[in-house]
Amino acid sequence: MSAYDFTVTVRTQHLPEQSNPERDNYVFSYTITIRNTGSVPAQLISRHWVITDANNRVQEVKGLGVVGHQPLLKPGEQFEYTSGTQLATPQGSMRGEYFCVAEDAHRFEVTIPEFVLSLPRSLH
Repeated sequence: MSAYDFTVTVRTQHLPEQSNPERDNYVFSYTITIRNTGSVPAQLISRHWVITDANNRVQEVKGLGVVGHQPLLKPGEQFEYTSGTQLATPQGSMRGEYFCVAEDAHRFEVTIPEFVLSLPRSLH
């Protein structure tokens, strides 16, 4: 195990009340839990997302922090947030990285494993 390690878990949800399939607009929320599983306090500084729909259209999103926060997590602490995205197709996926800086100024990246965005019962 690394001294510099965050574990990322994701839960997704389709938001039918915000979606408009007639206009190829499908809205999803995702709830992410980031836990410092390393041994050094570290701060999440920025994020980079790659969002791909079923037609292989890719959106990239980069920015500081997550939902307006740059959480500083001590070992064992976690931060949870919910955000959302829109796709032009009923399925897609997201993956990315968080860029973090530890208390000792060591910089590291945390991979966000790819996860699927999909309407319920639409996978065959």
